[in-house]
Amino acid sequence: MTRPTPETHAAQPRFATDLVTFYHPEFWGLDSADAFREWAAKNPERFWERVLDALTEAGVTGIELTFAPGDIDSLLRTFGDAPSFRRELAARGLSVVSAFIAASEGLDWRQGSHLPAIVADAERRAAFLTEVGADILVAGLPMRATFGTRPPFFVDAAYMTRMADIAHVVGEAVAHHGVRLAFHTESNSTLWYERDIDLFMALTDPRYVWLCPDSCHIALGGGDPVAVARRHSQRIALAHWKDAVKPIDVQLTIDETVFARQQPYMTELGTGMVDFTEWAAEMSRTPGADTVLIELDEASDPVAALRAGMAVARNARI
Repeated sequence: MTRPTPETHAAQPRFATDLVTFYHPEFWGLDSADAFREWAAKNPERFWERVLDALTEAGVTGIELTFAPGDIDSLLRTFGDAPSFRRELAARGLSVVSAFIAASEGLDWRQGSHLPAIVADAERRAAFLTEVGADILVAGLPMRATFGTRPPFFVDAAYMTRMADIAHVVGEAVAHHGVRLAFHTESNSTLWYERDIDLFMALTDPRYVWLCPDSCHIALGGGDPVAVARRHSQRIALAHWKDAVKPIDVQLTIDETVFARQQPYMTELGTGMVDFTEWAAEMSRTPGADTVLIELDEASDPVAALRAGMAVARNARI
């Protein structure tokens, strides 16, 4: 594996964003997340048209597909097939970078009987990514249990070995499509703390399992995202550039509401605690150096927020 040099990537990165950036109900003139999801499900064409227009206006050229409404099934209903979607993007100077398998959409990796369905789902997504010219599938490990739950759920060597075994099977399957499987460091998941990341990376084969570190989520767990990036630089296929206010300082109940309750700890790039100058330096040495994916998690004014984030990233890369 060739290790890129910082000079190779200092000039013009491809700026991208996860489509969750556009999920804030205020951006759509609506008053709740439920109202937005209901509207988008009924109006997929209008959803996609406005998102693509906003991406063009912001100057972002890459997208990461995510959970509904910015998911693969929604765009297929809207555009008909992958080649049609790719042509629509190309006409606007856009392209797909990656697709993210959200916990709400995926099958539970802790259930061994789910493995055939997990592989089939990953291969379906990988085949789609190949058709649209992308080569990164982002996944996550299962969430932790709420602290104090009995019987307790331990993220130990035995658990992580099982996760590594599944990751190998899935990673090998999508590799046949020319797609890399990269793991996201989600808050309150079993791939959150620095120790989790180091253990999982040590147990997995670098030919089949890659990393997608999220600077915000690592910081929310009390970790050092720059140190994580430095230790695992050769395995970073893509990174999420996001800022954090401070580490999460309470034990959150881990259920379907945990993602919303994490959001107050997140902030726009350059307004929090992440050292993006050091982060950028480490990112420039990774296989994913050519893409800067700015993640904002539901921005009320996504165009302005993306422009501000790109300015921060450009300054950090100088």
